[in-house]
Amino acid sequence: MNANLYALFAARFPPDRATCFLETPNGLHYSWNDLERASARMANLFAGLRLPPGSRIAVQVEKSAEAVMLYLAVIRAGYVYFPLNPAYRAAEIEYFIGDAEPAAVVCAPGDFGWVSKIAFKAGVQHVFTLDERRGGSLLVRAAGQPDHFTTVDKQPDDLAAILYTSGTTGRSKGAMLSHGNLASNALVLQDYWHWQPGDVLLHALPLFHVHGLFVALHGALLNGSRMIFLNKFDASEILRQLPRATVFMGVPTYYVRLLNEPEFNAELCSNMRLFISGSAPMLTETFNDFVGRTGHTILERYGMSETAMLTSNPYDGARKGGTVGFALPGVSVRVANARDGIGDIEVRGPNVFREYWRMPEKTAEEFTADGYFRTGDVGRFDADGYLSIVGRSKDLIISGGFNVYPKEIESLIDDMPGVLESAVIGLPHADFGEAVTAVVVLKPGAQLTEARVIAALKAKIANFKVPKRVHVVEELPRNAMGKVQKNELRTTFG
Repeated sequence: MNANLYALFAARFPPDRATCFLETPNGLHYSWNDLERASARMANLFAGLRLPPGSRIAVQVEKSAEAVMLYLAVIRAGYVYFPLNPAYRAAEIEYFIGDAEPAAVVCAPGDFGWVSKIAFKAGVQHVFTLDERRGGSLLVRAAGQPDHFTTVDKQPDDLAAILYTSGTTGRSKGAMLSHGNLASNALVLQDYWHWQPGDVLLHALPLFHVHGLFVALHGALLNGSRMIFLNKFDASEILRQLPRATVFMGVPTYYVRLLNEPEFNAELCSNMRLFISGSAPMLTETFNDFVGRTGHTILERYGMSETAMLTSNPYDGARKGGTVGFALPGVSVRVANARDGIGDIEVRGPNVFREYWRMPEKTAEEFTADGYFRTGDVGRFDADGYLSIVGRSKDLIISGGFNVYPKEIESLIDDMPGVLESAVIGLPHADFGEAVTAVVVLKPGAQLTEARVIAALKAKIANFKVPKRVHVVEELPRNAMGKVQKNELRTTFG
């Protein structure tokens, strides 16, 4: 039996493949036949390049229907999908391409000049372009290819995707996810969240990380469900489309912004079956306000790049705000090294990745002797067995659903003229969940303003990593061992 993830999806497509698979707010409709034929053309294009088995295809493009078909084409052709945030800048892309060594890169046409320069220098042979308006060299090259393709046979342990997740040391790690990892998670979630015939997914998430790609998109594909596909989150467009949808997935920021809309009410949500939130902690206030405004209780869940989804509040039964529910079927979650009930969250299951790309020592370090993955998160179970995430031992900040690792930003700030040292923390923020904040110590006599620090960082890193505020202090608080006490900084500036 072919364990290729695409084969699993294709077996669940609706019998009438002329029906709509994806529609956009500007009136474009794509059928399931369109999906099959377009992904076949792209798969034939990649197959014709005679790429080595297991080749990575790096993709840094804006969200679009064609980007979905590109993802499925890569999987279908038996290659490894390697998504990158479109906000990444040259220094970041240089590292990712150098580390993953993709055989081909797909980027936005406007970025071709600098991306291709990096790619060709790293030895990449093929660079294509794709934009969100159905343009780019990828589609031109694929147009002449046959619209039929035999999906490449894969085993469950064969690699399907690499997602890079930064570490506190500043060096990003490539989490290697297999066809079996992703298939098992999709199948469990379809059952656990009670996907139903006729469900319509309102998709407003990005496509370059787990939530939008492996949770939302996979759910619709596996269920044969139509998607209303937004290029980005837009509160007014969400309000317009909600009456036509049944399922919506978002980060807490989305729900905060919907609640800020006076027109958002229970009537608009009367056709909705399920609201899901993840990728960042949700404030209890947001959770409760949403129930009061709509009558719907948001379902919070917990996952990671390395594992896809791990836990979820129940579909049937009480959903507790501030918790991420129970371990999904087939997944084992434990709290280790606990003190007063709080300890390190460790997980094991068929959805958990196998290793980090070319980092055997790091892989060995992150797994226990009995095969549990150390998530780096800290949590506790309540008396009813619901898991709560209470902190992150790896100092991760999640802002607007995106992961931000302080060490990367601290290194850039520390290199600025006049800076002695810095510390980057996350502070509670009603919109973003956490706001990136920098605390800086200057060298004697140095002059450096908040605006200059922010401007310098915006030129080097993605905007979601740039601090919202920069505070200048005389010294950073330290313990007896010289370690910066970030808890004190959070208290001072929070």
